[in-house]
Amino acid sequence: MIGRIAGVILHRARDQVLIDVRGVGYIIHVSERTAAGLPPVGQAAALYTELLVREDLLQLFGFPTMLEKEWHRLLTSVQGVGAKVSLAILSTLGPEGLGRAIALGDWASVRKANGVGPKLAQRIVLELKDKAPSVMALGGALTVDAGALMGQGADVPGIEPAPMAAPAPGADAAPAPAAAHPGQAMADALSALTNLGYGPSEAASAVAEAQAREPAAPMPALIRAALRLLAPKD
Repeated sequence: MIGRIAGVILHRARDQVLIDVRGVGYIIHVSERTAAGLPPVGQAAALYTELLVREDLLQLFGFPTMLEKEWHRLLTSVQGVGAKVSLAILSTLGPEGLGRAIALGDWASVRKANGVGPKLAQRIVLELKDKAPSVMALGGALTVDAGALMGQGADVPGIEPAPMAAPAPGADAAPAPAAAHPGQAMADALSALTNLGYGPSEAASAVAEAQAREPAAPMPALIRAALRLLAPKD
C-alpha cells in the first residue's frame, strides 16, 4: 500500500497532480480544494495517499492531511459514494465542515457537492452520524500536513531546503503561540464533553453547532457554548 508520496510537482490540473519521485511520475487525483493549495510546478510537495485497486484500474488519491484521508475512507464506505463523489464533497465542505454537517444532520450542506442528490446526501448523514464523533475526536492528531514532514524539501533530491528568514529587529521576545487548528479545538472539546458523560453523538452535535456559530472559537469557548446547548431547556 502506498500511504504517502513526496516529490517534485511536474504538472498540476484542477483535479489531479503529477509528482516525480526519483524519476517515477505518479498521477494523484485530488479534490479541487487540495489542488488549489498545492505549490507551483517545480516545487516539492507531499500528499497522504489511498490506492484504489480494481481489475482494470489502479488509481491514487491524495490528501493533505490524514484527517481528510479518513473522511474519504468513511465516505466511500457509503453505498453510492465513489471516490469522485467523495472528493467533490471534501472539496465543497473540507474535513471540518463535513464533520459539522454530519454531526448536525445537515444533509443540505452535503447536497451542495457536485454529483450528490438529496437521497444520497441523507444516506451519507444517516450512515455516518454514529461514526463521525470518533473521527472528529481524532481531528487534532490527524491534521498534520503531509508537506510539513518534508523538512521544506530536504528529503527530495534536487530540492534545497528553504533558507531561514533573518529575524526582524527587536525580535528577541518569544513568539506568540500559534492558534490551535479548528480540528484540534473541536477534538479537545468533544473529548472533554464525553469525559463529562455525554454520549458521543450528542456531544459531537453540540460541539459542531457551537463551532458553526463561531468557527475560530478556542477550545474553552467551544466547551462552554456546547454545554449551554446541552443544558436542559425549561
